Amino acid sequence: NIGLLLPIFSLLCSTLNRTPPLLLLPFPFAMKFRVLLVVISLVLSVLIGTALSRSGGTSGQAASAPGKGRRPVIGLSMDAVKEERWQRDRDYFVARAKELGADTRVLSANGNDTQQISDVESLLTAGVDVVVIIAHNGDAMAKGVKLAHESNVPVLAYDRLIRNCDLDLYVTFDNVKVGRVQAQYLVDKLAAAGKEKPKIVRLYGSRTDNNAFLFKQGQDEVLDPLIKAGKIEVIHEDWCDDWSPEAAKKIVNAAITKHGSDFDAILASADGIAGGGIQALREEGKTGKIMVTGQDADLSACLRIVNGEQTMTIYKPMKKLASLAADLAVNMATKRIVVAPDTLDNGKVQVPSIFLEVSAADKDSLRDTVIKDGVFTEEQLFGKK
Repeated sequence: NIGLLLPIFSLLCSTLNRTPPLLLLPFPFAMKFRVLLVVISLVLSVLIGTALSRSGGTSGQAASAPGKGRRPVIGLSMDAVKEERWQRDRDYFVARAKELGADTRVLSANGNDTQQISDVESLLTAGVDVVVIIAHNGDAMAKGVKLAHESNVPVLAYDRLIRNCDLDLYVTFDNVKVGRVQAQYLVDKLAAAGKEKPKIVRLYGSRTDNNAFLFKQGQDEVLDPLIKAGKIEVIHEDWCDDWSPEAAKKIVNAAITKHGSDFDAILASADGIAGGGIQALREEGKTGKIMVTGQDADLSACLRIVNGEQTMTIYKPMKKLASLAADLAVNMATKRIVVAPDTLDNGKVQVPSIFLEVSAADKDSLRDTVIKDGVFTEEQLFGKK
């Protein structure tokens, strides 16, 4: 009798002081008790016919509410929304959750770790069924995951890994590939321009964001062999705290003061800090003469590309990521099974993870990326025909 099985399952989970609302694959799981829960979950899912199989895509099907007559409620804890990119993510996520019949509570911490922990507590007090976290600090937010689990609420990390905790699920882009594509694009363009042993400045992201290290890892995979072979020279490099354009400008100013403005490229890990670097170049009258990378495909960055100030960006289909995350969050909230095809070590467990693909976008490919996907219009980027 299914009506009897469900209370038994709930009681077992409560006894273990952990209510996993979903089955996260592949193995291994962080806690040995999850093996038992997997078996029970599979039996129940077959009986009630609600198993959802995924391989990185979305089902497009609305989930039933967690309780009779109640819509699932998703808590979205954001680092900040000052950047255009995160405003778009928020809006896409909320819209998709609404389509699926869920309500969303959104709080922004404005880059403050203490505030973000408080935000998670507020969301839990409000009775959300799942918490989605865009972490300002991937280490500090381990406490947020712990608080959620103490309330038997699962946590999905959105785009930024939360480290050293029993995280339930992570959905993001292939961030090592982001760095790899940025660096390879730059190397190829410098070679095509006939640059011999080009000199570059590297702008890394925020050291509190695990993604910044993944971007650097991908870049290093391309650059390190060339640097060791004496085929490319990094004349200046530094980290941009909180992904600050102002910090990026100061770093490029320092590079110019120390080495002059006779270098070939800025390998910037994101569009915001690319903009800061470009501002420093603008003051030297060097925009358009020095290649600059970026990522996120912000409107301002795409316009800089059209105007010849920025060379490229990495296009990450934000709507796809946000929509997928909303689908996953609703299924987590409603105790549906989610299959994650990959895992990532966060320092404590192998976190079930889903990685989406990325691509390079420059002036020649903006129409095939951001315009084709409806992120921006032809008129927004190139003006009226």
